[in-house]
Amino acid sequence: MLVISRFDVPEAEGAGFLERARAALGAFAARPGFVRGRVGRSADVPTAWALTTEWDSVGSFRRALSDFDVKVHASTLLAESSDEPSAFEVMGAWDGSAETVGRTDRAPDADVTRVGEPPR
Repeated sequence: MLVISRFDVPEAEGAGFLERARAALGAFAARPGFVRGRVGRSADVPTAWALTTEWDSVGSFRRALSDFDVKVHASTLLAESSDEPSAFEVMGAWDGSAETVGRTDRAPDADVTRVGEPPR
């Protein structure tokens, strides 16, 4: 699972944002299921930043969000991200020597059934 969060950060606040993003990655890295994470700034628009994390499953990411250190260091940062989809299932990958084909973990009725409702 990939989580991609984009941010608009004024240039004067870039160093502080980077420090906070590194703290968020540190908190995430301590959680089970964390695979890797990165923070980057656009080469073309210096106010555009992205924080990406990779997880072994959706559940690992969601459970990580309930950890105290993640709430303190990451959740507050993620609350400042652009309001857009950020969690993506890996449907295919290439590591330079082999392709991996992913599969979905979404339930067939995920778009019509909500937590606590009976399946339709």
